Amino acid sequence: MLVVSTREFRDKQTTYLDKIDAGAEVFIQRGKKKSYKIVPVLGDDTLMTKEAFYAKIDRSLKQAQEGKVTTVSSIEELNTFLDSL
Repeated sequence: MLVVSTREFRDKQTTYLDKIDAGAEVFIQRGKKKSYKIVPVLGDDTLMTKEAFYAKIDRSLKQAQEGKVTTVSSIEELNTFLDSL
């Protein structure tokens, strides 16, 4: 784990981003009470706005209330369902 100041990170961004890509944890310290962890965005990460996230939850809740759900009762059924997605 590396802890660096904002100035240090700014001056050596490429170095620290390369370290993050290699698996290192890098925390940026901003003042005495704030810090940030930098992580790479992976191919399977989903980026969406907060509004889009809540809209997706609302749609899912509505589908559940309407009975549009899939019930599974075993690991095999779950695997079959997930394979069909």
